[in-house]
Amino acid sequence: METNKTLVTLFLLTGLTDCPALQVPLFLVFLVIYLITMVGNLGLIALIWKEPHLHTPMYLFLGSLALADACTSTSVTPKMIINFLSHNHVISLFGCIAQFYFFGSSATTECFLLVVMAYDRYVAICNPLLYPVVMSSSLCTQFIGISYVIGFLHSVIHVSLLLRLTFCRSNIVHYFYCEILQLFKISCTDPTVNMLLVLIFSAFIQVFTFMIIIISYIQVLFAILKKKSEKGRSKAFSTCSAHLLSVSLFYGTLFFMYVHLGSGPAEAHDKMYSLFYTIIIPLLNPFIYSLRNKEVIDALRRIIKK
Repeated sequence: METNKTLVTLFLLTGLTDCPALQVPLFLVFLVIYLITMVGNLGLIALIWKEPHLHTPMYLFLGSLALADACTSTSVTPKMIINFLSHNHVISLFGCIAQFYFFGSSATTECFLLVVMAYDRYVAICNPLLYPVVMSSSLCTQFIGISYVIGFLHSVIHVSLLLRLTFCRSNIVHYFYCEILQLFKISCTDPTVNMLLVLIFSAFIQVFTFMIIIISYIQVLFAILKKKSEKGRSKAFSTCSAHLLSVSLFYGTLFFMYVHLGSGPAEAHDKMYSLFYTIIIPLLNPFIYSLRNKEVIDALRRIIKK
């Protein structure tokens, strides 16, 4: 029996749909989405890197968020796109674990980057005179580094526990990528410990970071309302509303997926939640942050004119 448990080292991803007529249209749609996502995020990173006047904390954090979004999309979308045109939807155990690792790392990193960005806006609007002192370049670098380190370590914990599982009953993953909750469902080893830790870490990270973001923006809102300048209020509202839109989209889908643990009435919607935070949000973020940001638009115009 122990020998049989080690036999399943290849998994079959069923994808979004098994309808043959939809495979080519979906391939084209998600190929375009992926290309736009990469151009948007990598283009934003390049723009921030190239323009010296964008070398400020807010844009350094924005560039780091764009990198996390590019990693999130790349961890999932290419394999899904290939599977639309391929009859072989197989992925190895190593490939499966690697896919989850990079997705988990970038998603966790994004949670903490959103916290740092909220803190940055809090200091900039509530304590503008102290902003250059508080948000020094070294502190910004430390914040970004810590966010990525936490992301990597969080995924290492779950991957380490994932390696204790064996798969002998089925190798069919009813999903478009190696989502960890779906792997638990086909494990022939009791995944209770794994599921408990996913719940604990997901609840702690998501609730903790979300609460800090909300508290920061409540204080920012009060500070904005106290501003006498209509132009100042408008600029602050524009910047913060973009951040809050991104936060709402990201945390809303993550919460339903991982804190709910994909059970009960929400199970039928799991694919849609996953599709949103793995593919749609990385597509939208560079445009949410850039299109309403005058400095980014002006920098882009200068680059185009050159």
